[in-house]
Amino acid sequence: MSRQLFPKQFLPLAEPQRTLLQATLERLPQGDDLGRPVVVCNEDHRFLVAEQLRAMGVQPARIILEPMGRNTAPAVALAALEQVQDGADPVLLVMPADHVIADVEAFRRALSTARVRAETGDLVTFGIVPTEPHTGYGYIRAGIGTEEEGALPVLEFVEKPDQQTAEGYLAGGDYFWNSGMFVFRASVFLQELETHAPDILVACRKALESARADMDFLRVDRDAFAACRGDSIDYAVMEKTGRAVVVPLRAGWSDVGSWASLWAVGERDADGNLAQGDVITVGARNCYVHGNQRLVAAVGVEDLVIVETADAVLVMHKDRDQEVKEVVARLKSRGREEADIHRCVARPWGTYERIDASDRFQVKRITVKPGQTLSLQMHYHRAEHWIVVRGTARITRGEEVFVLTENQSTFIPLGVTHRLENPGRIPLELIEVQSGSYLGEDDIVRFQDTYGRS
Repeated sequence: MSRQLFPKQFLPLAEPQRTLLQATLERLPQGDDLGRPVVVCNEDHRFLVAEQLRAMGVQPARIILEPMGRNTAPAVALAALEQVQDGADPVLLVMPADHVIADVEAFRRALSTARVRAETGDLVTFGIVPTEPHTGYGYIRAGIGTEEEGALPVLEFVEKPDQQTAEGYLAGGDYFWNSGMFVFRASVFLQELETHAPDILVACRKALESARADMDFLRVDRDAFAACRGDSIDYAVMEKTGRAVVVPLRAGWSDVGSWASLWAVGERDADGNLAQGDVITVGARNCYVHGNQRLVAAVGVEDLVIVETADAVLVMHKDRDQEVKEVVARLKSRGREEADIHRCVARPWGTYERIDASDRFQVKRITVKPGQTLSLQMHYHRAEHWIVVRGTARITRGEEVFVLTENQSTFIPLGVTHRLENPGRIPLELIEVQSGSYLGEDDIVRFQDTYGRS
């Protein structure tokens, strides 16, 4: 389900109507003192972020684009630096966009406690009260105190333990799962970063000083950011600062790091099955079954994860769900595109879906959103046939501009500049048949582009 160019943050995994990113934003308490969100993401995901926020009616304060991943410390440093540019010093709530929190009210109560401590200069993290000796999470060891006090001093951050060590942590009562969520003043975080990881702060300042606006996005300088070393907030700051405190949180939290964790927090039937999509279970027990495109039937099986998409099917035992990483590694080593993209690929103007392909032809279903326009472009190695099946298309072909409606078609010869637009009020759908000696997505020359890609 999660691919390199369409990761899990943008998928409706925990509930059918909201993606993990949208659920993250919706769990925030509403109020006049809540600023608009700052989103830091990879530049490849910028239009996914913008579209999912637009669908919610959320106007971000800024969408900051990283040219490459450098872990959480540089990402949060960029956001903090951007927020203090005008002299403000807000309290920042830092949340990964791929968590599930079942009890939103409990989270908001913990957030209120964390905010009070952050306003006094503490760097606050949320410690998940463990319910099992989990070996897939890092842990936080807290100092003496009670949960009723609201926040406890952080003594140490520890790596993911083995089973025996995790059982000791659970029995001791002073260890919490590391949630990766934080609350602190922007200035305090930047001060601590300057003390404990000054090179990261210098690199991020340079990257932001040379940033440029691109539509609704802020692109940081590629070379300056590339020179920044990658590090997490935990390693760069929280393990070294004397200001760290932890607020215990009991809220049905999961970082959705595996299919088994998604099964654990989801709503299951009387046989312990969690089914999404077109699914039939007969005599199955404790399974996670996800049908995305087709009917999936599970009969007489137990403790399995079964996930179906348009181009792949995954079947594995729940106890071995971490080994899916080995599947991904093999896909990448073999150059398989399933590691990177789905058959249906999102674009800022809409989507395209690959229907069929061979050595010298490829068939796609293209959907263009109302009012959207593809780039003025040309291909060196392929020609294209377009058949409109729904809506209205305005087409530029060389010097010609003309309109096609349902059941009409046109031919785009190899080497001819062309553009596709949807001037209508309903989605435009067409079938594209490509033919030629090379059909890769990189055979494209853009002359004009609404989305800054030319």
